[in-house]
Amino acid sequence: MSAKRVLAILGSPHSDGITAAMLNHTICQAEKAGYFVSKIHLYSKNLAFCTGCRMCFVSGTCVQKDDIQEIVSAIRECEIIILAAPTYWANVPAVVKNLFDRLLGTAMEETPTFPKPRLSGKKYMLLTACNTPAPFSWIFGQSKGAIRSMDEFFKTAGMKSMGKAVCANAGKRTAIPAHVLRKITRCWQ
Repeated sequence: MSAKRVLAILGSPHSDGITAAMLNHTICQAEKAGYFVSKIHLYSKNLAFCTGCRMCFVSGTCVQKDDIQEIVSAIRECEIIILAAPTYWANVPAVVKNLFDRLLGTAMEETPTFPKPRLSGKKYMLLTACNTPAPFSWIFGQSKGAIRSMDEFFKTAGMKSMGKAVCANAGKRTAIPAHVLRKITRCWQ
């Protein structure tokens, strides 16, 4: 039997920030649950912008030759994807949006009606940190916008959510609040 695999993606420029700490805690929980975890830091990858050629719908992978092929391979091999991205202007950072654009044909097949998912059977977990204090980060749609954007990609790809965690007021924090750590931990129990 092959190892259970998780792909952990950090979509933050700060490998030592709150978003990264949330991801590291999640990785520890996944490993305790018996998963083998590989980690990708998006800001260290060479990912060109989508050109809109739509060839990925035919090939299932972007035709541009850069680090997207490594990411696609890791996605296809894993059972669970964890995406940790900070909230930028009620959305994800540009590098995460670009990843979604480049994974278009990997995630879905074009049909005359609604896209057909290509990643069914996999699960995902979303993590975000937002500088806006709670409850305003949620009320005014800051962290909610980032979660919605990430959720839309994975749901359209046919994946099932196993949990989401938000850390508000992240700019003023040096550690993740206990209630956020508990929420992450519960997803792996």
